[in-house]
Amino acid sequence: MSSSWTVEVETKAPAAALFKATFIDWHNLGPKLIPEIITSVTLISGDGSPGSVRQVNFTTVVPFSFVKERIDFIDHEKFELKISVVEGGDLGTKIESATSHFKVESKGTGSIVKLTGTFKALSGVDVAEDIKKAKEGFIKSVKAVEAYLAANPGTYA
Repeated sequence: MSSSWTVEVETKAPAAALFKATFIDWHNLGPKLIPEIITSVTLISGDGSPGSVRQVNFTTVVPFSFVKERIDFIDHEKFELKISVVEGGDLGTKIESATSHFKVESKGTGSIVKLTGTFKALSGVDVAEDIKKAKEGFIKSVKAVEAYLAANPGTYA
């Protein structure tokens, strides 16, 4: 049985800039903004369009060393992205499958970033603490991008 969780983060950053920085250029920006968590992000296959696979490598503060994500859907006009975990992370140890659906919406001069995570946990595995940590990590990432965009106006415009 699949389960899901959601989190929303309100920011002062414009939706278009936040989407580009957080999801399109994350391979460059992520390791710079949160080097205590992410060591690198590498495009394994493709060009960043649907079907492409990227690998996110983590520091020792994360209980696994990497995760490979496939881009399933991307809409640059509606600021929407869906990815699936294809290798690494908790895949095979705690979960059978996992997808993340991100949507950035304008709110006044800022934006709201919405994440819906859907997963199928392995039988008998409690992932409540993992979900809590995923939400915290996502919020930290979005807030780091928001601060970067505030300090570098016009970037990703």
